[in-house]
Amino acid sequence: MSWWQDEFLNIKNNKLYLEEKSAEEIVRKYGTPVYIYSRKKILNNLQNIQEAFSSASPELEVRIAYAMKANPHPAILKTLLKKGCWIDAVSPAEVKTALKAGFPEYKIMFTGTSISLKDFERVLKHPEVTINLDAYEQIEILAEARKKMRRKKPVRVSVRWNPGLGRGFSSKTVTAGERSSDGTPIKFGVEEASVIEAFKKLKKLGFEPVGLHQHLGSGWTEEDFPVAIKAVDRMIKKARELKKAGFNLEFLDFGGGFGPKYRAEQRLFPLAEYAAYILDKVESSKLDLKAITVEPGKYLVANAGVLLMKVEYVKKSYRNLFACVNAGTYNTVPRPAIYEEAYHEIVNASCVNGRQKTKITVAGHLCETGDVFGVERLMPMPRRGHIMAVLMAGAYCHSMASNFNLRPIPKEIIL
Repeated sequence: MSWWQDEFLNIKNNKLYLEEKSAEEIVRKYGTPVYIYSRKKILNNLQNIQEAFSSASPELEVRIAYAMKANPHPAILKTLLKKGCWIDAVSPAEVKTALKAGFPEYKIMFTGTSISLKDFERVLKHPEVTINLDAYEQIEILAEARKKMRRKKPVRVSVRWNPGLGRGFSSKTVTAGERSSDGTPIKFGVEEASVIEAFKKLKKLGFEPVGLHQHLGSGWTEEDFPVAIKAVDRMIKKARELKKAGFNLEFLDFGGGFGPKYRAEQRLFPLAEYAAYILDKVESSKLDLKAITVEPGKYLVANAGVLLMKVEYVKKSYRNLFACVNAGTYNTVPRPAIYEEAYHEIVNASCVNGRQKTKITVAGHLCETGDVFGVERLMPMPRRGHIMAVLMAGAYCHSMASNFNLRPIPKEIIL
């Protein structure tokens, strides 16, 4: 049994099946390339998070806010809305999309970086949306936008602080600390020394500070657990300092970060232990919080999506073997092209297993050397017309895709 087999993906008669249909049957109907998503798998992933936090006291609301930048497909949003989820939005357009999907304003938190006056004006049109400030310098801009919009109702705000440490599967996905592992300065959050002053300024200007937020980065595995719980400790300590300064918070938002399994050898982040740690610290903190929030994105949708594409021909060149497919990374699965560390399992859906396997590079149809889905992957020899499946394509694939080379972005189908 392959490590990735589950209620969504299975093997029958040496063919890849997505729920009850073979990949070959699906592409006969919808063509290639095409994204296929499983609503059932998304709901199972959500249930895992809900169960992890199920021991919370009845007085403490646990808000699961979907980081919709991972995949803003309307059907996915509506599915999560029915299960009581909230929304983590990072642009005015995401706020608008969440509202269109049916989310009430009060279930949306807007967190943006390098936010303009126009951005704030667009969000302030929705009075129940909570605005999560990413920088001390945003306060004046928000005040200007409020004045321009003539908002009389108090604006609910929270502050995203930088707790001084971050973790992510790539240097490009670390979102806290002073610098990423490659030396890039971290642009996110209010530094520790300015948090209380930010709350004081917000209160002085007539805003309603209700929460404190942090986000360390994306794609945590088991080895990230010690840093994640250390950040929880720092969050609780800072919240206590705020309470001592006269700010009784409604919620603490611990962000997202915990990732799904992309590789066979990957050790999953211990979500249940993390949830238990948060609940223990919060409930013993005497902060009298109404709620806590977590913001899963890829955890909910990554393994619920697959990209199906067709092999146009197999090419031999300088002892290299290529399966040349009718899709490109930048306009379908850009993660391997953007992040050196990103990995997606690739399956020959027309011949999953075989006695003889060969190393083959799965090459896209874009004019770019880096346009390869996988380098020298071991699999049964593909043939012209075979269907290739790129797994873990439910998160940050369609949402990051482009029209590079004027190639179209594939359609999305939900089972």
